Amino acid sequence: MSVIQDILTSVLAMMVTLGILVTFHEYGHYRVARWCGVRVERFSIGFGKPLLRWRGKPQEGVPGDDAQAHRTEYVIGCLPLGGYVRMLGEQDEVSARLKSHSFSHKPLAQRAAIVAAGPIANFLLAVVLYWLMFMGGVSGLAPVVGRVETASLAAEAGLLAGDEILAVDGASTATWQKVQERLLDRLGESGALYLTVRTENTSAPRELSLPLERWLAAAKEPNLLAELGIVPFNQTLPARLDQVLPEGRAAAAGLQSQDLIVSANGEPVQDWAHWLDVVRTHPEQDLSVVVERAGGELELILRPTLRLDAKGQIELDAEGRQQGYIGASAQVPQLPAWMNRSVRYSVLAAIPEALRETGSNTLFVLESLKKMLVGLISVSNISGPLTIAQVAGQTASYGLEYYLGFLAVLSISLGVLNFLPIPVLDGGHLFFYGIEAVIRRPIPLKTQEWGMQVGVTLIACLMFLALYNDVNRLL
Repeated sequence: MSVIQDILTSVLAMMVTLGILVTFHEYGHYRVARWCGVRVERFSIGFGKPLLRWRGKPQEGVPGDDAQAHRTEYVIGCLPLGGYVRMLGEQDEVSARLKSHSFSHKPLAQRAAIVAAGPIANFLLAVVLYWLMFMGGVSGLAPVVGRVETASLAAEAGLLAGDEILAVDGASTATWQKVQERLLDRLGESGALYLTVRTENTSAPRELSLPLERWLAAAKEPNLLAELGIVPFNQTLPARLDQVLPEGRAAAAGLQSQDLIVSANGEPVQDWAHWLDVVRTHPEQDLSVVVERAGGELELILRPTLRLDAKGQIELDAEGRQQGYIGASAQVPQLPAWMNRSVRYSVLAAIPEALRETGSNTLFVLESLKKMLVGLISVSNISGPLTIAQVAGQTASYGLEYYLGFLAVLSISLGVLNFLPIPVLDGGHLFFYGIEAVIRRPIPLKTQEWGMQVGVTLIACLMFLALYNDVNRLL
């Protein structure tokens, strides 16, 4: 039942998300068209058979045969994967008395403004979303290192457990989210990654340098921190047992709640993640386990059983190997209060922060596109509707702050995508208008049609790639 609920939540979240983004985008076109005196015939959110339709008020100053012809038709289609604004004169010839209200007969600057208004509306939406998010408060966890993997880039650079990452490449990082954002900027790049860190109870920060070489250029779903060998403090649980199932192998071996796993087969157990790895990799094998209990140590023999799925079949890991299972859970300690970071801005103070965040993420999207074109980032990172639905559902369940941030990033991505100089997209039309401004005459219709065919092919290929990546992530 929970699986069905998750699917329904994801689908509903995707429909709401795309509905908001498309509505603002198309409203940008619509609003500027009306300001320029263009007659708007239809405003549609979604494609296909209309679920709802109605007509607005008559557009002032537009001549016509009857009052009904002046009124914009508003439509909500059954496929919420886009939308459009149909204006007088975009495709058909118009009579002489309607030319002043025809899109194709408007001055070049007005046509360009109408086309650019859609993507611009997406950037403005992102600013508003970030503004709301910063006023509501931005929370996160302090970027304190819990463990550094041996022989990793972080270990070789001198990063220590307990260090707090103050900055990445000079940019302040108050939370782990900011650390992740700064690391994303370095995907596919070579050169030194600079970390500014400070050890607990010390005042002097240290500067560390981590050498990168085409870092994660071919990675499909990179785990940025793990690739550097960094395990956050909040993910570093001690190997202390909480619940022990009576019928499980842990109980059979004599393990009890509150036991702290000290070692397994003579090797020290670092934390719960390390202990899970030991258990998973030793199905039906005896383990000599030393536990700390009531101030003393006790040695037990534990034999993990094979992990089974809901149907009673052996459950294999991602590499096709059998997994061990003992029937015990971890005790989750409460994080220190100082690790919870929350910043709330006033109505005015949130405005520059929202502008800064929108600008930063716009540059990130542009830089990512550039890296994909030159091969520094794998194209498998392109996501489609299935991933959008999944992430939309997840962020919506996490809370309003996370959903607003996701919606803002998606709005920025939509704005950047539509500004690309690809025929069919808004940027393609602006590209044609730029040529028209230079040669001082419209581009021949055949040339525009050929460009549109190329654009449709490129967009179709991009959509296929995105859907292919989505399916691969689910399999």
